[in-house]
Amino acid sequence: MTNHIVLFQPRIHFNTGNIARTCAATNTQLHLIRPFGFEITDKHLKRAGLDYWDKVTLVYHDDLAAFLAHVAANAGAKLHLITKFAAHDYSETGLYSDQMDHYFLFGREDTGLPEAFMRENPEKALRIPMNDAHVRSLNLSNAAAIVIYECLRQQQYQGLERVHTYEKDKLK
Repeated sequence: MTNHIVLFQPRIHFNTGNIARTCAATNTQLHLIRPFGFEITDKHLKRAGLDYWDKVTLVYHDDLAAFLAHVAANAGAKLHLITKFAAHDYSETGLYSDQMDHYFLFGREDTGLPEAFMRENPEKALRIPMNDAHVRSLNLSNAAAIVIYECLRQQQYQGLERVHTYEKDKLK
């Protein structure tokens, strides 16, 4: 079982770098669907991910169709579309079985996921509750962190066992 964060045509290098860091911290694979709004070698992208890039499993897809074929080839995988236009919340109990791969697909920062694709797949859509009378959307890297940590909570944080403990001597 593996969890995956998927970015559809990401535009902002800082968001992608921050999400890569979250992926490194949570053993989550990061998928990027082309085209991007930046060069993957961008120094700001690298800096946002700090020195964690070698800890991230990064998968590139040429377009949405190629990504969907990838998911279809993964028997038992579950695709979740993260959007504010969903009937169900991302935190509903029992959504994230630890027996299957979960792909969390996030749309572009400026336009979201393609409207036709969303209309064809409403049963896969999940939302993060928010007061959208005040803001259009949450920051992409914040939204990705919220969703992946809820998934991991429901999976009892498997694979994230503590490796560091507090030691009073370190404060001296």
